[in-house]
Amino acid sequence: MGQGRVRRVFWWCCGCAALFIVFAAATGYGIGALIAVLAGVITLLARAIRRRRRRWAKVLLAMPLAVLLALVGTVGYLGVRHVLPRSLPAPTGPYRVGRATFDWTDPGRIDPLAPEPGRHRELSVWVWYPAPASTPGRPAPYAPGHWARMLRFGILANRLDAVRTHAVAGAPVAAGSFPLVVLEPGMGLAAPQFTALAEDLASHGYVVAGLTPTYSANVTVLDGHLVASTPAGKPQDPDRAGGDRLVAEWAADARFVAGRMPAAGGSLTGHVDAVHVAYVGHSFGGAASLQACHDDPRCAGAADMDGTPYGPVVRQGLTAPMMLLGTPGDCLAAACHPTGAVEADIDTASRSLRAASTGPSFRYEVAGAKHFNFTDYGAYYIPAPLHGLVQLGPIDGDRCLTVVSAYLTAFADHVLRGGPAPHPDGRYPEVHPVA
Repeated sequence: MGQGRVRRVFWWCCGCAALFIVFAAATGYGIGALIAVLAGVITLLARAIRRRRRRWAKVLLAMPLAVLLALVGTVGYLGVRHVLPRSLPAPTGPYRVGRATFDWTDPGRIDPLAPEPGRHRELSVWVWYPAPASTPGRPAPYAPGHWARMLRFGILANRLDAVRTHAVAGAPVAAGSFPLVVLEPGMGLAAPQFTALAEDLASHGYVVAGLTPTYSANVTVLDGHLVASTPAGKPQDPDRAGGDRLVAEWAADARFVAGRMPAAGGSLTGHVDAVHVAYVGHSFGGAASLQACHDDPRCAGAADMDGTPYGPVVRQGLTAPMMLLGTPGDCLAAACHPTGAVEADIDTASRSLRAASTGPSFRYEVAGAKHFNFTDYGAYYIPAPLHGLVQLGPIDGDRCLTVVSAYLTAFADHVLRGGPAPHPDGRYPEVHPVA
């Protein structure tokens, strides 16, 4: 075989190796091992060609070809899953769900997170509410317009316009007045990424106001314009003092939304009971929910889903009931043995919060769950090898959302409607109480 042919085969193998390495990086396989294997194959192939061992050359040449075919097949499969419709878990309550969106400005606050000084705080608020069970209409899009940029996984997750909701935009409100739940997302996330939990709560007779913390979310849409995060709104690895300052802004957002909801207008007029409010949040939004409950005399209770507590509430506690939902050994809700400074900080904050609180505390861990199982990530299609990278646990994603929704609804029933305390429910053996 001539030297030109050797070079062509050699570079063909190198190209396959490069494609395979890109694939490994995208899907979470061990890149070092793959590089070693492919380098060995290329070396053996070159030697076989030089020594005119055509049989071995053919075998070794087939290996990169097989890798390439596997890569093409995998990309094709991911491409199909990328556009394949995927429905969120169906709401379990007796009501159909309506949805409305608002852009509100708080005239009483100058936004310290905005890149331009002197701007008043602006917020995007999505509201899910009970609608009559017979309400007709197609479900609203999951992420209309610029909201589609909330997820940037490319082909490694389904397109957000392929996600199917159950809420009808602009649906009439069911007869009656409904208690208010204010929902805050985690750092970098937006309210629409908690649609599954919000829809289920609304189907059980709650008005759920989900706010997106402007300049802290990766994507916010205000008056049709895309707004990105800022270093002030989304700091990298904030210390406790920085977290305390930021959680005060988020808590003020939640209280503002709670105060504004009775005057939201439109079909919601007269249907929002905000005399008592429950605050619910995930991650940093969970911390803000605890702090908002501490600051708001209307607060009937707060639920924190896997969020490290920050702010004065850590030292002063709550008089209202609180529920801490966490993952096994997470140091927030579960018993843990801290192995580093981060876990020690979470453990210290959680213990201080619980010791200072005079209201009842409900602590549960969800077996098999990780941090993002409390969000709609659990309902997206994301390849299994990537689950660890995006903090999804081995529990089925839809199942986890159903379980968490059930416990949030039980907590809301308890604090807003006088229902029984959210004790362990045998239908959901994944949830374990923590003493």
